[in-house]
Amino acid sequence: MADTIEARPPLPPFTRDTAIQKVCAAEDAWNTREPERVSLAYTTDSVWRNRAEFVHGRAEIVGFLRGKWAKELDYRLIKELWAFTDNRIAVRFAYEWHDDSNNWFRSYGNENWEFNEHGLMAYRHASINDLPIREADRLYRWPLGRRPDDHSSLSDLGL
Repeated sequence: MADTIEARPPLPPFTRDTAIQKVCAAEDAWNTREPERVSLAYTTDSVWRNRAEFVHGRAEIVGFLRGKWAKELDYRLIKELWAFTDNRIAVRFAYEWHDDSNNWFRSYGNENWEFNEHGLMAYRHASINDLPIREADRLYRWPLGRRPDDHSSLSDLGL
């Protein structure tokens, strides 16, 4: 019996439209805060660098994301396409969250992604900085889950 090959369209090589589709799908998945669901977009042996932490494979991705969202409460994320090539996409992003003491943050960053031929992400390199903000300065106030279609993009917000 042959192994089932997972596919996660759109597949490389990317066009501007398909790269934007990939970015939107990633944003939607991360906004669910469901580690198992998010992990399915990555190869089983995916390699990440997230800040100064290195993660290898889906099991570690799930564990990493569980820990992240246990700390980063009420997480809401916006991603935006920065650049793309045949099988690589660069994004910029910002997300808001608070800790268990109700201290709010807006985290800014960039990610570089590399995909295999089946559209699964094999490499993710993320650089992120956290900015303390007041609760009154929050910009992402939609109900938890997917960002509403009429919500501003990062560029529209001037971020």
